Parts: sequence; structure tokens; C-alpha cells
Amino acid sequence: MVTEILIEIARAIGRLFMNPIFYIAMLMAIYLGYRRVKRERKFFHIRILWGWSEAIGLLKEGLLISFCISILSIGFGLTVPIQFLYALTIISFIALIIYVFHLLSPIIIFTLSLAVLFVFDYLNVSFNVLGLAIHGVDMTEGIAVTGAILAGLFLVAEGMLIRKYGAQYASPIVENSKRGLKAVAFLSKKIWVLPIFFVVPGNVIDAYFPWWPQFSLDSTKFSFVLFPILIGFQQMTRHTLPVYLYPKLGRAVIILGELVIIGGLVAFFAPIVGFAMLLVGLVARIGISIRFVTREQKDVYAVSAKSSGVMIAGVLPNSPAEKMGLDVGEIIRKVNGVEVHSERQLYEALQINAAHCRLEVLNHKNEIRLTQHVVYNGDHHRIGLLVAD
Repeated sequence: MVTEILIEIARAIGRLFMNPIFYIAMLMAIYLGYRRVKRERKFFHIRILWGWSEAIGLLKEGLLISFCISILSIGFGLTVPIQFLYALTIISFIALIIYVFHLLSPIIIFTLSLAVLFVFDYLNVSFNVLGLAIHGVDMTEGIAVTGAILAGLFLVAEGMLIRKYGAQYASPIVENSKRGLKAVAFLSKKIWVLPIFFVVPGNVIDAYFPWWPQFSLDSTKFSFVLFPILIGFQQMTRHTLPVYLYPKLGRAVIILGELVIIGGLVAFFAPIVGFAMLLVGLVARIGISIRFVTREQKDVYAVSAKSSGVMIAGVLPNSPAEKMGLDVGEIIRKVNGVEVHSERQLYEALQINAAHCRLEVLNHKNEIRLTQHVVYNGDHHRIGLLVAD
């Protein structure tokens, strides 16, 4: 039996690439990279990350999390009906097409999917999409319990991804403040695909796709489905530096996910609690987004031109600036012993000693530190810095 299950898992992995939502997400990730590079070149005449970075990280960055959730899902028997996966696919597709990644938070996708299925069941209606019959699901069948637990797990995953990668993909944008001065905001817009193994009871899939991997335990049939769960994220930051904002946002989402998981466990005794917890989680997740968006709309920019020196708006990967530990939001006061107050002065000071640069930097705590680095011929001529000027 173990060999049979392993074979079916291997076949299920191959079926992941037959799901159209995976390719739509890949195209969207490529488009996000294209938009980001075009925007950075518009404002700074150079891109920070490679244009394919979003596409490469689409699967890679959440792979370990996917494995852990799959183990928990299978190990604890969190079975989901195939109708639920159909609804997830359709709603995820709509969220991608309208380009509003706030809607791709797991709690929103899961709650909307279950709400649609419960309404269909209550009204006793169904419809066909591309030959697939989608009908309602009874809340008392346990989907409210597994849905809440899975939504909580994916919320935790969302928070972890935001905390780890939010600042990495924060792209600088030059804006005009209300006083007419140039300032820099940061936009992070990202999508991840988490391939998750779900167990679907019975032979429901076989009725539509006879080739779908299926195994049996005693007399009960189950199907393994490797399904691409989409997690989308977008957040603009102005008032707070990305390195501080995104970890806070990630922690808030993780805490919410833990609360939803607890609600899902309580739902074992009262299924209605599971759906109620999903609704509460949806409202809370939207509230978290509104709170952070509102706070960052203040006309006080963390990165803007300063009289005390040249403020860093971006650091190119693998550049001398990165190797010196320079960070966005720090202020360069002196270069090779010369005070600098503009990008032009910074460039001119670097030419004093083109093979070696010494910087006096004011960090985020307003403490002065000194750093230096050897500049090689292949390095960026401005040591890999984007500045607010």
C-alpha cells in the first residue's frame, strides 16, 4: 500500500502542471517583474532586482511552507470536497484578473469559496463551468472545520512570507509630497504559489478526470490532489521604512492565523463556529490592511532629500554598497572625507579614490558609523546606490 500511495503522490505532482491557475499565476509573476523593472528604470535609470525575480520566487520561496502544510493536512486528515477546490480556482482567477492582490489573502479566498458553496446548498442550485458541475456543500459535513483550520494555516504562511520577503521586493517610487518636494515611497506587490496536497474523499475526481491519481484505504477511496494555493500581497509604504513595516504586518497576519486555527479546532464541537471564525478572520484581515494603508498615507516620508547628507533609496544586490552593509533610509554624510549633499556631489567624491571608498554614514538610530570597501573595475560606478535627491 505504501508503494501505491507513493506512486500516486508522484503522479499527483505531475498533475499540478496541468492546472491552468498555475500558468496564470506564472504569467502574472512575470508581468509583476516587468512592471517593477520598468518603474525603477523610469525613476532611477536602473533596475534593482532582476526582472525574473518574481517568477523565480513564485514557487521557490514558499516550497518549505507548502511541504509543512501538506504534511499537517494529510496527517490530521483535513479532507476537502472537490467542489471547494473548484470554487477556490474560480475566485483566485477573478482576483488575479482584476489585479487586486488584497483579495488573494487566504482567509478571503477561503471564506468567499465556502460562502458560495453554502449558499448553493441552501438554495439547492448548481451550474457547469467548462464541463465541471459545481454544486453546494452542507456546512455540517465538516468543511467548515477543515476550512477554518486550513485558512488559519495559510494565514500563518502569508504572514511568514510577508515578514521574510516583503522588504526584499519593496520597489522605490519617486513621488511629490504635498509641499512639492521629491520623496520616495516603496511598493511591494508579490504573488506566491503554494502547491498543497489535499485529500479528496470518494471517487468524485474520477468521475470527471479518470486519469487523476487515486488510492484506496480498505473500502474507502481517496484521491490525492496537488493543488496550487495562491497568496497575493501588496502594500505601499511611505511613512515607515520597508525593513520595519513588513515584519510588523507579517506578525499581525501570523497572530490572526493562529486565532483562526484555534477557532477551527473549537468548530469540531460546533461546525457553525468554523464558518463564523472565517468571517471574523476575513473582517480582521481587511482591517489589518486598512490600518497599515491608512498609516502609510501620511505626508511624512521616511526617505526624502536631507540637508545633512544623501539619503539611500535603494541598494543594488551584490554591489559594493551591499557589501558595506548600507541600508535604505541611511544617510551618507561624507565620501572619502568630503561632505556630500546631492547625488552629483556623491559621484564626484567617489572619483577622488576610484579604487577605494570610505563612507561616513548616519544609520537609522542617528548614530554615525564608518565603512569602507575596495571598488573593482566590474562594480557599479556609483557603488550600487539609488539615492533620494
